[in-house]
Amino acid sequence: MTTDSDRVSFFPLRVSILALGLALAASGALTGRITEYVVPTPGSLPHDPAVDPAGRVWYTGQRANLIGMFDPASRNFEEFPVPTPDSGPHGLVADSKGNIWFTENSAGKIGRLDPHTGRFREFKTPTARDPHTPTFGPDGRLWFTAQQSNLVVRFNVENFNMKELTVPTPAARPYGIIAGPDGRMWFCELAAGKLGAITPGSSHIDEYPTPTPDSGPRRLATDGAYLWVSEYRAGKLARFDPKTQEWKEWASPSGPESRPYGIAVAADGGVWYNEAGANKMVRFDPKTESFETFPMPSPKSVVRHMVRDANGTLWLAVSGPSGTDNNQIARID
Repeated sequence: MTTDSDRVSFFPLRVSILALGLALAASGALTGRITEYVVPTPGSLPHDPAVDPAGRVWYTGQRANLIGMFDPASRNFEEFPVPTPDSGPHGLVADSKGNIWFTENSAGKIGRLDPHTGRFREFKTPTARDPHTPTFGPDGRLWFTAQQSNLVVRFNVENFNMKELTVPTPAARPYGIIAGPDGRMWFCELAAGKLGAITPGSSHIDEYPTPTPDSGPRRLATDGAYLWVSEYRAGKLARFDPKTQEWKEWASPSGPESRPYGIAVAADGGVWYNEAGANKMVRFDPKTESFETFPMPSPKSVVRHMVRDANGTLWLAVSGPSGTDNNQIARID
């Protein structure tokens, strides 16, 4: 299915379009041009994106119980209904073979989609009732959080064994998770105001409180040295050094109610994130410690997750606060 409902925004608030475009083009950085592509199923709530080895963009349609695919070359969409009804597909990631692994947040399952055949396979978790965000670790395992279950789970995708690890802080609500620059798996504790870290092969979890209490760390990304964290409740961007265990925080441009959410590091080292409360994308330059803001093309847009492809383009899953409006896949060039 093809859509021509594309919207473009290119309005950095603090500098002129021409000056910004020339400067960033010269440096190889993203210009801040945002293009949105409306997904086929209205109200599907695109939640998380992933890019496969062929450059296709996959996403979860959480409220429509589907996995979607967008081909940037043809601008065609394709949708794949999840076998389990009302499974609530939430997060997803592509493996090196192009298989799409995703969490079934309402069914307590992990799903795998073979894009070549369109066939699904589903795996029930031992006790985790709400698998949330998945990612692959340096050990080749699929790691995922389970927010209400207060678990981080290690899944062997070869023999399909799962090991559930309980977060030390009760009701911490583990959320975003990535493989860190130190080889450990790092995750956000949304309700506890902490980061957690696990060494693959170990069951021990270390915890590191954010400087601002109850900051609501939601998503995190790495530049290869530091961890960058969106502090949703505090309205701040944070940086954590795994080597020294030192934190630094910056107030987000739109203030305490800006609601920083999805976050990614661009190829040039710039940190990009969404202000869900202000309907803006933000670029932070770690060298100058300065911010630039870019309005989203559609009102009330929430970017819950974002990823970078092999060409440096950032891909976003966009939906409104209610999940029934602004259902798009977007790109930043």
